[in-house]
Amino acid sequence: MVRAWLGVRVVVGLALVLGVSPALAAGKRESIEKLAARYHEYRQFNGAVLVADEKGVVLKKAYGLANFEWRVPVAPDTKFRIASLSKQFTAMVIMQLVAEGKLGLEDSLGKLLPEYRQDTGARITLTHLLNHTSGIPNFTSHPDFGSKAARNPIPAAEFIKQFASGDLEFEPGTKYAYSNSGYYLLGSIIERVTGRTYAQAVQERIFDPVGMKSSGYDVSAEVLPKRASGYAAMPDGIRNAAYLEMSHPFAAGGLYSTVEDLYRWDRALRTDTLLPAALKQRMFTPGLQGYAFGWEVQPVKLDDGKTEVVLQSHRGGVEGFSTLIARSPDKKLAVIVLSNVRGSNVQGLASGILSILHGVDPQAPRRSIAEAVMTALAKGTVAEAVATYRTLKATKPDEYRFNPGELNRLGYQLLKAGRLADSIELFKLNVEMYPQDGNAHDSLGEAYLARGDKALAAESYRRALELDPKNASAAKVLEELGPLVPKAP
Repeated sequence: MVRAWLGVRVVVGLALVLGVSPALAAGKRESIEKLAARYHEYRQFNGAVLVADEKGVVLKKAYGLANFEWRVPVAPDTKFRIASLSKQFTAMVIMQLVAEGKLGLEDSLGKLLPEYRQDTGARITLTHLLNHTSGIPNFTSHPDFGSKAARNPIPAAEFIKQFASGDLEFEPGTKYAYSNSGYYLLGSIIERVTGRTYAQAVQERIFDPVGMKSSGYDVSAEVLPKRASGYAAMPDGIRNAAYLEMSHPFAAGGLYSTVEDLYRWDRALRTDTLLPAALKQRMFTPGLQGYAFGWEVQPVKLDDGKTEVVLQSHRGGVEGFSTLIARSPDKKLAVIVLSNVRGSNVQGLASGILSILHGVDPQAPRRSIAEAVMTALAKGTVAEAVATYRTLKATKPDEYRFNPGELNRLGYQLLKAGRLADSIELFKLNVEMYPQDGNAHDSLGEAYLARGDKALAAESYRRALELDPKNASAAKVLEELGPLVPKAP
């Protein structure tokens, strides 16, 4: 925010430097700043924000800390893991190879990677991989990935065999199902066709030409100046994020960048320098459920619940980081939000910013109900904590975030801390509040199983599988429990 002691001429001068009108600098820019500051105050956001319109940057500002231990502040040039925002860069390289005649969108996976299982690979095309209609199961949902693989390096060929070659969930092209596995395979295809590593291909084909000097592939072992440390938002505060072997996200989510570099990327996409216009249009043409090639392209309602704008956008989440980029091609708007705290409400903040840019009043951020329940639990019993939840939901529904993920986070924190009875009570409350949420039932089943209540666990897992037939973890547990486990009374 411009300080009050600056004269009017200075304010106008700064606005012209930023490339925005004085009215916008004095009005919408201030509203965006206040909104982001409130999100930070409520512990719903920690990171950097960049907002731009057709004239240039409207706001570029950082909030909070890049490293909480050393109290190092975030800056606009802080480097963040961008998680699934990486997919749009993977898609661009693929489309460049199409433009060069080295790939065809209807080429089969079996042709491009002959060592891949041919019974499914022969039916999957490059297009299916790009728009998540391949039917290949998502490796991050594999029941063994988190417990047995996430922290350990695995050669690409072995990783594909273990986690990206499962039986198809549906016939390719008939349904949409988000699959990191598909984009892992796209990275392998890029390496096979170019003879370069994925990191080199993206660097040489996109980052260098665009001038994205603060972007690259994130390798944990390398010393990377101005890299943000990653954290997780927990009900009792900020924790260091769990370690993730960074070869696993690969072309699905392994890149890092800054808000400034992603703004350069947004501006480059306005031109045809990276890709011919016809192929760029194809890249942004939505398929099933509005997913194009590395981008979601669909109308989105603003915070008034009525106004719709068509956006090209994508969210990302990886251990320690939450990210989002949204572009409005018609109005030439861009909103980039990068956070080094997994669990940050980047979606809510971005929606509020877009609303302000379109003259719509943004929704105010809400405090975490999990934090309020945790505070009550620290002072009393789990019954009192449950009562606090019910009271706040009845009396202050607009002040707190009420969703199944909030109680789920708290339940797992208690479960990991050995407070099994308390975690079960909170998971039970979550199932009561959100009976149609399959994950809530799954979590309750896990807690029951930890207590040795196999019948109750089986009942919860059965319900989880009914609500989400693709829940491979629930199916595996039920198979292990066996058919002789009776239904709970």
